[in-house]
Order: sequence, then C-alpha cells, then structure tokens
Amino acid sequence: MRLPESMTICEVGPRDGLQNEKQILSVQRKIKLINDVVNAGVKVVEIGSFVSPKAVPQLADTDEVAKGITRRPEVEYRALISNLKGAERAIFAGITKVKLTVSASESHNKSNWNRSTAEVIRGFDDVMELAAKNGLEVSGAISTAFGCPFEGNIPREQIMDLIQTFSSMGVTEISLSDTTGMAYPSQVYEISKIARELFPSVRFWLHLHNTRGLSMANIIAGMQAGIVRFDASFAGLGGCPYAPGASGNVATEDVIYMLDLMNIYTGINLNKMIEIARDVRQDVGHETESFILKAGKPLALSTRDTDKLQREV
Repeated sequence: MRLPESMTICEVGPRDGLQNEKQILSVQRKIKLINDVVNAGVKVVEIGSFVSPKAVPQLADTDEVAKGITRRPEVEYRALISNLKGAERAIFAGITKVKLTVSASESHNKSNWNRSTAEVIRGFDDVMELAAKNGLEVSGAISTAFGCPFEGNIPREQIMDLIQTFSSMGVTEISLSDTTGMAYPSQVYEISKIARELFPSVRFWLHLHNTRGLSMANIIAGMQAGIVRFDASFAGLGGCPYAPGASGNVATEDVIYMLDLMNIYTGINLNKMIEIARDVRQDVGHETESFILKAGKPLALSTRDTDKLQREV
C-alpha cells in the first residue's frame, strides 16, 4: 500500500457537525469545544459559517464564537462563507481564512443557496477582490462532487471544470465533498488521482460523509491517490439541511484510531478526542455514528498510551 507518513485532519464538528442539530449549543460551549480540539493537537479547525442566520440558525453566533476562541499561531481557524457579506463578517470577526463553496450539482445549488451554479460563481469575484485587499485567504469547496441526491452521478468533467474555475481565480486549496455519502472507493481514487494530475499546484482535501458506511474505505482510497488532507467531525456529527439523506461526517476519533494503528502521524491525541466526542454526544442528547464511542478501543490498547503510536516525522 502507498501510504503517507503523515496526514492533516481538519475538525469540522463546530461547523458541519453542529449545523444540523436540533439542540443549539451556547457560544461558550462552542468556544470550549474549539479550544479543546486544538488542545488535543488539531491544527486546522472549521469554527462555523458566516451565512444567513435564518438558513442555519445553529451557527448564527459564529461571529461571537470567532471573537471568543483562544487563538494559537500554529493553528488555522477557518469558516465557511457563501457570498460577500459572509466575507465581510469573517474579516470583522478576525478570521483570516474562509472557504467558498459551490455545488457540482445545479439542483443542489438551488436547494442550498437558492441560486444557479453560474450565479453562485459570479458572486465569487467580489469576494476575491475583498479578500485580496484585506489579507483574507480563500479556499474552495465543491459539494456533491461524488454524487447528488437529486441528480445522481455527476460527470467528472463538471468537477474538473469547477476546479479550473477556482484555480483561475487564484484559489490553490480545494475540498472535494461527498455531501450525502454517495462516494465509493474506486470513484474516490479515480477522481482524486485525476484532479491531482490535472491541477498539481492545488492542495486537495476530501470531505467524506459516512451515510452508507464507506467513509473509512474512501479515506484509504484517497490516501492511495495521494490525498493527505481530510475533514472529520467529532462524534461523527454532521449533515446538510438542504440535501436529503445527508447524515454524519466520518468521526474524527475513528479516523485517528485507524491512522494511529497504521503508524500515520496526525499529531492528535486519540484519548483526548474520545473525551471530547463523549461530551459532544451528551450535548446533542442522542447517539452518534462514532464506532469508537460505541465499542471503545480494543482491550489490548485500552491502557496503551496512544501518543506513543504517533511516529515523529
């Protein structure tokens, strides 16, 4: 197997994990969760989104959360935006990196943003101009890259065209998102490999949902294709309110557990992430899709210091 020596995990629980929950956490609780995952060793955190409070009331307080977290210089704190207003809010809140998102599916764009793909993309020019003037870094995300709940399979050319669109705007970091968990390993490998070959200067992320139980296999496929950056959510929380059937992300603690055993360095303490996931499960008041929370670590590893499984690179 062609495996990387290290992998970067972005904790998206504070954004994608909480945006679909009925229970809305307080500002202080969100701040503590973000600080806790950073203390566990996470180096990239998606703290929330600057979108319409009416559309996503669970994240209406992202401005306050952004101002309240303890910033560490070595940690990247990013947020999702959809338009110029979101970029302005991010700058005012002190966020220095935002993620612009467009769907590979016309139907999902209309469901999620109430705009066509072309209309969504046209709005990016103003954001890029504002970002350049204010030192705001912009990454991109392509939703439903591996399948749409309304349209089914998305032609590969559509995905590559959107990558080209982002790249022509100067975006050098792009997330390919499996919004409703429709991806499968050979597809993830093929699309990731082709994207990396066609756009060698772009840093690609994979954002995988575990809706149908294939996310861990898809992570392996992504790694085989050379992807070393993945999103994950504490306790496996997550989902898109505007995509039918979009259940939780792959659980951060499950991913770290697998990578620890494979001797792939993440720098994240598994035991601390398990504690955070347990607390989050209590916060939301229901069972989640985390396998480690359900089964625990094997007895042979239960007293073992998982930090020692992390190989220095």
